[in-house]
Amino acid sequence: MAATGQNPVALVTGAGSRRVGRAVATALAAQGYHIALHYRTAVAEAAEAVAQLREHGVRVQGYQADLAVETEVERLFDEVAEHFGRLDVLVACAAVWEPKPLETTTAADVRRQFEINALATFLCCRHAGLAMVRQPEGGAIVTIADWAIARPYSGYAAYFVSKGAIPTMTRMFAVELAQRNPRVRVNCILPGPVMLPDDLPAEERAAAIAGTLVQREGRPEDVAHAAQFLIENQFVTGVCLPVDGGRTIAPYRP
Repeated sequence: MAATGQNPVALVTGAGSRRVGRAVATALAAQGYHIALHYRTAVAEAAEAVAQLREHGVRVQGYQADLAVETEVERLFDEVAEHFGRLDVLVACAAVWEPKPLETTTAADVRRQFEINALATFLCCRHAGLAMVRQPEGGAIVTIADWAIARPYSGYAAYFVSKGAIPTMTRMFAVELAQRNPRVRVNCILPGPVMLPDDLPAEERAAAIAGTLVQREGRPEDVAHAAQFLIENQFVTGVCLPVDGGRTIAPYRP
């Protein structure tokens, strides 16, 4: 995607911890991408990730930032531009997934998850997209939403409000950025039960797996593979791709 003779550069947010973002960064590093690895609080894990990714023979730099704060997002992109000189890919993986009963969900809960999941994605897409517009080669952006925004389950009201904004945001950016440079593409992944939290109650884990057609939990690498496809396919933009083991279309199980 970068100019001839240059390694392309990818910024992956939320890649410090051992979750989906780390898998995406690892897959792209294996393809020869230089990696700007974002983290917020996982300092030690991010340092470990940077060291491991450098084993692929690519340049890797870690960046700390609270993506819900606009000035920190601006600093992040300024530092990435100064270090790498360009940006070819953004994969916006940073997110929170916090359960809370509807009866006790407050405005502060909604605001917190919206700022981290939706606002941070918007700010990163805006900065990345406008940088890519200025490059003749353009670039690719991949956002992360959730399969269940179409079929929400109970206990995560604030989370679904925040994640539900991302598909609309994806289509909006696909249109806006293509009008400025048709080589800038924006797509979204809708993961299903992929790398469920360790502290998720056993009955919830079993229900999530039983609700898929493939009858198993997904892996972070499944999402990483989908991101690679969306980055590489030059004729796909503005789409939301479920990576959910068929859970979106599986028979409903409350």
